[in-house]
Amino acid sequence: MAIYNPKSLKAEEFINHEEILKTLAYADENKNNDKLIDEILEKARPQKTKTGYVCAGLSHREASVLLACENPEKIKKMFEVAEEIKQAFYGNRIVLFAPLYLSNYCVNGCLYCPYHAKNKHIGRKKLTQEEVKAEVIALQDMGHKRLAIEAGEDPVNNPIEYILECIKTIYSVHHKNGDIRRVNVNIAATTVENYRKLKEAGIGTYILFQETYHKNSYETLHPTGPKHDYAYHTEAMDRAMEGGIDDVGLGVLFGLDKYRYEFAGLLMHAEHLEAVHGVGPHTISVPRVKHADDIDPNVFDNSISDEMFTKIAACIRLAVPYTGMIISTRETEAVRAKMLQVGISQVSGASRTSVGGYTEEERPHDTEQFDVSDQRTLDEVVRWLMETGHIPSFCTACYREGRTGDRFMSLCKSGQIQNCCTPNALMTLTEYLVDYASEETRKIGYRLIEDELKKIPKENVRKIAAEHIEAIKNSNKRDFRF
Repeated sequence: MAIYNPKSLKAEEFINHEEILKTLAYADENKNNDKLIDEILEKARPQKTKTGYVCAGLSHREASVLLACENPEKIKKMFEVAEEIKQAFYGNRIVLFAPLYLSNYCVNGCLYCPYHAKNKHIGRKKLTQEEVKAEVIALQDMGHKRLAIEAGEDPVNNPIEYILECIKTIYSVHHKNGDIRRVNVNIAATTVENYRKLKEAGIGTYILFQETYHKNSYETLHPTGPKHDYAYHTEAMDRAMEGGIDDVGLGVLFGLDKYRYEFAGLLMHAEHLEAVHGVGPHTISVPRVKHADDIDPNVFDNSISDEMFTKIAACIRLAVPYTGMIISTRETEAVRAKMLQVGISQVSGASRTSVGGYTEEERPHDTEQFDVSDQRTLDEVVRWLMETGHIPSFCTACYREGRTGDRFMSLCKSGQIQNCCTPNALMTLTEYLVDYASEETRKIGYRLIEDELKKIPKENVRKIAAEHIEAIKNSNKRDFRF
């Protein structure tokens, strides 16, 4: 029997089945222990320091107790503390991005994804480099600066050389005032050598969803193809970090297995990265199983309510306070609005989950990976964020200034990152407003920028940011950053 060891490089030791079962039992035993719950919540709360805030975070066991708790008053307190943490480290900024699907050719047999190899009626498509350029221009014309590229696993159609060529193409496109400044990569688990190549290509975050941490369920849900190998998939982040990628993004697909099991496994994975590499995940995503071509989400009997989904997000924020949290357009506007209040710091906008979808006037459905619930334009999403008291941010400065991995986390944990983030967010928002926004969005945005500039505590930072914002408004000068 595997022994639990967060410092181990073996999947079944750092995501240990027996430890998860013990954690769930401990959570059940203590879910009504108000004294312990209050202590855990107090531990999670951000503490003020001379330079900003610090947060202790929570272990997978402590966070699992909170998730199991059914007391409405305590749950309300969880949401309040989650919002406190979000404000302490991310303020009211929300980073925007879009996925870019390069190819839906795939050799795996994943039961929850329409790209699975046995699906013979879905249209298979792979973008040429000219088509990649066209997609990038369409995304730049919306105002996007940050992409997450996606592709099925197929060594013939989507080899690493193809992915690298696409990244090079994306970074090469300079259209009007538009540039894609950060390319995050969401592709199948691969080798240290290939991760090194991705790092050399200048990627931002390497993202890989575990789908499920329950090994038996994982192997059942991935019956064929290279993705069937649970250990190889689960150990991918260690290989990525060995290859020099210091920003990695985790996530599970909620609904495939029992959510409490997945939650504990997800936090154990974060603890493992911290224990071995000295830095936890840069981001955690919280997708749910959704309808897609030949995929019925009702087949999976582990679906979770919107209320529980929100609670999961809040408890993740309490456990890993410094980690970015992502919610996609899989979710409705209403669900996304709720999630913004409990710790989400990144959202996608105007996403199309089909290969070549951005150049089509009408949203194509024949090659979609999943149905998009929030189908608003980027302008509508930006305006919505501002109207709900958030600063939409297109900032990519940390990645390009080398503030990644442990350097980013040390700045975040000391509170120093705030000196960069708000002014950078305001400057990139100004770029969006000048170059892409509707008149109504622009008016709301300029008022918000004026108000937010006044809140920047350091006078010299405030002065420089204001000067750069005026330069953006009155010229084609772009890409100022702290």
